[in-house]
Amino acid sequence: MSRKPPEFQPGAILHEVIVGAFRARGLTFEGWCKENGLTTTNGRNAKTNKGIQKTIKDEPELFFPYNNGLSATADAVSCVRTDDGLAVASISNLQIVNGAQTTGSIHAGLKSAKEQLPQVFVQMKLTVVPPDRSEDIVPKISEYANTQNKVNAADFFSNHPFHIRMEQFSRSVLFPARAGERHDTKWFYERSRGQFINARAKLTPAQLKKFDLEFPKTQLFSKTDLAKFEFSAAGQPHIVSRGAQKNFAEFAKDIGESWSKSDAKYDELWYKRLVSKAIVFRWLETEVPKQPWYEGGYRANIVTYSMAKVFHDANGEKQVLDLDAIWRRQSVPEALQRALLLAAAEAHDVITHPPAGVRNMSEWAKQQACWNGMKGRTLNYGDDFETCLTLVDTAKAAKRDEKAKKAMTEGINAQAEVVTLGAEFWSGVLAWGRERKRLTPKDMQILEVCASMPRRIPSDLQARHALDVLGRVRDQGFGES
Repeated sequence: MSRKPPEFQPGAILHEVIVGAFRARGLTFEGWCKENGLTTTNGRNAKTNKGIQKTIKDEPELFFPYNNGLSATADAVSCVRTDDGLAVASISNLQIVNGAQTTGSIHAGLKSAKEQLPQVFVQMKLTVVPPDRSEDIVPKISEYANTQNKVNAADFFSNHPFHIRMEQFSRSVLFPARAGERHDTKWFYERSRGQFINARAKLTPAQLKKFDLEFPKTQLFSKTDLAKFEFSAAGQPHIVSRGAQKNFAEFAKDIGESWSKSDAKYDELWYKRLVSKAIVFRWLETEVPKQPWYEGGYRANIVTYSMAKVFHDANGEKQVLDLDAIWRRQSVPEALQRALLLAAAEAHDVITHPPAGVRNMSEWAKQQACWNGMKGRTLNYGDDFETCLTLVDTAKAAKRDEKAKKAMTEGINAQAEVVTLGAEFWSGVLAWGRERKRLTPKDMQILEVCASMPRRIPSDLQARHALDVLGRVRDQGFGES
């Protein structure tokens, strides 16, 4: 027997489906609008929204031909057969990747033009994307769908595994309380715009107080902030000076290439050292305007150039800047403060005295030649600058310790997963693999240990190998009915 979906006004259908999908994911429609850069108060967005809302109010029957519609993705879509043909029954994990202006304007129309909404129709391109491919495909759909609009490069990179990992670290890694403070804190990494506001919006007053102690607003940073911290420390101040989006685009390219080769370096210690760079950068942003030589303007350029200079001079073959000491104390040591301000004064001089014929100092700061001039200057940081450095071998030892810690944690987790699955499950894997001749002698030996639990318990290495085998046989059809 065919089922007919309930009758809705066409304009209201979009609102009900979208708002319902957000509610199921613990989001608010307003929070989603902020996350997607949707504003109605100024600039291009205000002009676009007014035009869309005018069509809804004055010519609703022409909304369909005038509007570009929506591009959306989902994990799965189910349909039912009705008297009028196929109808969508449910959509899993609906995401609108292009159409924030349209969606927001229709939402506003519920108040300003409710009577006209029955005549409003909107076309939507809905792409079903397998969850295991969403990280690759969804950002590209968003990028290509937005070619007619100005969209920030940073918005396309938020689903990359690098950013997901940084977000995970930011929610779990505790940093020691600063001197004079009582609470350990975390740095909140905003992988997508609006996450911090949305996280606070759902809390009770008591929970909000606890959240603000755990995540101070001064320790909030975004993707473009991260790119500035990293490229300043890496000796790319001329690229940072080109602006947040251009700098991020270069940073994204570098991370993408590095990640594709190996993601192992981006571990918890890497994240902690990133926070050290953030502490240095933020301290400079606060202190540069207070200096007697500062005449106003070019603060952003001075900050990135002075940070880059100190990192460049500190990091050599035998010694490097002690970033681990910075994140442990959550502040910039006094000796390093003096070095940074010395470099800042020099950066101010380099930036505000361009070569003959160059009049635009901001453009001068974007040039490799400007950075070369800054690098070439000799600065006397003082004897106490040595206290800010550590031996390269010591820094590498900390990295080795972090790898060992990670390996141990992964091993424990692997053992726990193998034990939880149980001996009977592993007996089934062993039998399936043997029957189809898909197992090596080593595979069979380790699976026999897993199948004999609790008489024998696999080591952490054996457990990790067993899980690798499980992943392989599942790709070959194990577990499919």
